[in-house]
Amino acid sequence: MLRITIHKNPEAVTFQLEGRLAGPWVPELAACWRATLAEPARPAIRVDLTAVTFVDAAGKEVLTAMHARGAELVAAGCLMKAVVAEITGTTVPGPVRP
Repeated sequence: MLRITIHKNPEAVTFQLEGRLAGPWVPELAACWRATLAEPARPAIRVDLTAVTFVDAAGKEVLTAMHARGAELVAAGCLMKAVVAEITGTTVPGPVRP
């Protein structure tokens, strides 16, 4: 199950995702994203992944495509930070060692 809440303001459109980005929910997110891209005003796009608990391979593909088109991916927690790091090619901050 995935909940997609879309927050629109003049500066950005935020897709707030909650649950599992997998199975039939992946095409649903892709459809929401395509609809936003088709709008005449092209605000910045943010994807809030802070409440996502799982992403399957197809979900990663959609997130990768969104990131490639300029979407900002926001994550919290080890799993989602690792997924975002993999997609963006960045590193996940590790623990600070004395």
